This record gives sequence, structure tokens and C-alpha cells, in this order.
Amino acid sequence: MAGLTLRDVRKSYGATQVMHGVDLDIEDGEFVVFVGPSGCGKSTLLRMIAGLEEISGGTVAIGDVEVNEVAASKRGVAMVFQTYALYPHMTVYKNMAFGLKQAKTDPKEIDRRVKDAAEILQITDYLDRSPRNLSGGQRQRVAIGRAIVRDPKVFLFDEPLSNLDAALRVQTRLEIARLHERLETTMIYVTHDQVEAMTLADKIVVLRDGRIEQVGSPIDLYEQPANSFVAQFIGSPKMNFFAISDLASGASTNLGRELGSDEHVGLRPEHLVPTDGSAVVEGKMELVENLGEYALVHLTTETGVEFIAKTEKPPSVAKGSTIGFSIKPELAHFFDKSSGARK
Repeated sequence: MAGLTLRDVRKSYGATQVMHGVDLDIEDGEFVVFVGPSGCGKSTLLRMIAGLEEISGGTVAIGDVEVNEVAASKRGVAMVFQTYALYPHMTVYKNMAFGLKQAKTDPKEIDRRVKDAAEILQITDYLDRSPRNLSGGQRQRVAIGRAIVRDPKVFLFDEPLSNLDAALRVQTRLEIARLHERLETTMIYVTHDQVEAMTLADKIVVLRDGRIEQVGSPIDLYEQPANSFVAQFIGSPKMNFFAISDLASGASTNLGRELGSDEHVGLRPEHLVPTDGSAVVEGKMELVENLGEYALVHLTTETGVEFIAKTEKPPSVAKGSTIGFSIKPELAHFFDKSSGARK
């Protein structure tokens, strides 16, 4: 096992710079998730750590060893890709053993590692099957097993659940969490799904346009987002934003402070409470998504701002009715309009 250190890591394709001086420390045994929208650089950063992409500047160190000039196969990392990339003509056993055979590992050691990994992932009964006779979730477990047998210092996961259906994503996500708990190895996981990030990570790294926006625990990012981008990206449904002109009269009293003309206030849907009294924000009800355990109420303010409230039950009023919402002042977030920085 080993930690990871990135210092001023940059990546350019010709004159186009895509990673802009990334600095990051990952502790030994941490589960770190890179999250962000498409094109933010999260997979590029992962591939630079793996040695599959050359860095244009800065340093990457695994443990105490700088690996800028070290080949991918010598870095002590194992990568699980979005596609399973299994050899169709080989059995599960041979797929998992292939890399070790190429490294001329002793056959008895190969057998031990493959069987140990299969037991961890509960695929022992599938070792003699070919990949075409496995489900998507089973194939992904084989791909993870192929990484485990290498006994790497660092595991790298590049959106490994993207090709699975919703039920399998939940199941495989739990298996990956249990795997980390059992192996206690450093893991770096790339996803665009903030739910995966919140449920798996010890530490989340939020990326945008090749830069780190914020690093912290899931609860830190949820409760104390550094800027409006992080605030909207972390949380589902995303945070609502309002200018002073979008709020109900007397809203400042309910927010516990005046909202300046150069500010936005961010209110999470799950923190909005329907009220017949003094409201922070009011909206005309446009649509209700009744999901059983809760309802998502879509509304529009008089100024045309669309927002969502997450309630225990659907409102008992007709579509087109105006509903007021209150919020505890300590749950409101304030951001600068121009920079997006937290205030």
C-alpha cells in the first residue's frame, strides 16, 4: 500500500492546456473519488497517475517514489476500466491470471492469488466459465479481480459502473466499498455520479476545467461548499439559487441576514419546508414527481426562477397554486454572484 502525491501536475495537448497545476495529497489507505462534469479532466488525471498519459509538468509520486519516468507496468497500480476488457476466448480464471503469467509469476502463487480474489468477490463458481456466460455485474467483478491479483499499491477505477443497470450499480458499489474495507488499500475512483461519490468516498476531489475546486469529506462538501459550482454539483436534486429580487418579502428576517445585490442565496430542496406563515421564497407549483418515500415539487417564482422542493408528501393544493417555503437560517448558503465564492 502507498499514498499518492501530486504537485503542480499539468497536461497540454499542443497549445491547449487541459490540466492546470493540480496539487493533491492522498493518504495511504484512503478511498478518494474524483468527481465533476464531462470534460473536467478527472479521467485524464487518473490516466496520468496510472502512467497511461504523459504529464506535461509537475510531479507524481507513489509513496516516496517519483514515478514521472516510470512505466505504467512498474508503478504498482492496477486499473479497472469502464469497459470490462476481458479476453472472450479465455475462462474467468485465465483472464484473472493472464497478467501474472506475463510477469512470469510462479504458477502456485498465481493459483493462490486468483482463488483468493475469486473468494473475496464471490466468483469462485464462475472460474471455469467464459465471459459471454456472465452477467454485466459478474464481468465487472472479474475485471476487479484481475486488478486484485496484482496486489497493487494503488487501485484506480475509471467509471466502472457506467455500463451497469441501476440495481447492479447499487450492488456493485456496495461490493467495492466492502472490498476497500477488507483490503485497506489506497483507491482512486472516477465518476460523474455525485451519489457514488458521496456514498463511497473518504475524500472527494471536485474538478472543473482541469482545476480542483474543492477537496474534503462528503459531509464537508455538502455542508460547507467552497463555491456555487460545488454547491450545485454535490446534492441531489441540486441546490436552488436565488437573488434578492426572487425572494419573498421579509425573507431577510427568515434568513437571519440581509442578502446583498451582489449575492446569491443557495437553498437545498430538502431543507425547504412548506409554510402558511412568513416565507423565504414562494413559487407557483408546476409539477410534482411523487416518488413514494418523498415528492419533488417543481415551482417557479414570480420572477421566473425555477426551483425544486423535496417534501415528505405531495402538496395537497392544485397545480398552479402558490406555495411558500421557510428554511432554518443556518441551512442557507451565501455566494458572491460574480466569482461564485462562498461568503
